[in-house]
Amino acid sequence: METNATKTGPNNAMPKQSRIPEFASVEDEAEFWDTHDITDFLDELTPVRVKFAKNLSQGISVRLDPATTLKLRAEAAKKGIGPTTLVRMWVIENLRALDEAKRAGSERHAPKRPATRTRRAG
Repeated sequence: METNATKTGPNNAMPKQSRIPEFASVEDEAEFWDTHDITDFLDELTPVRVKFAKNLSQGISVRLDPATTLKLRAEAAKKGIGPTTLVRMWVIENLRALDEAKRAGSERHAPKRPATRTRRAG
């Protein structure tokens, strides 16, 4: 399916301009869709393939200090997702980057690992 931006008119002369504007930010786009009905633009939409998360059957607990938790929640809210979803996305992205770096034969392109503390037996 083509978008209106690429369709030609009845006489195949000029491509039809899209009625959906270019957005400077996610906030601008959200404001637009809050005041417009997507069904008014169905002729301009293109079907896409979507990939849904697999059944997530295992959990892991991570303890964070209150300041880090607040930052995490704020970042997740900016993206319109929950904090656990954001953490899962970050973990998957970083694990993929590590795999790619290993395949390339070099760890220098992998994300920097945070310093870890070791406890001394006491």
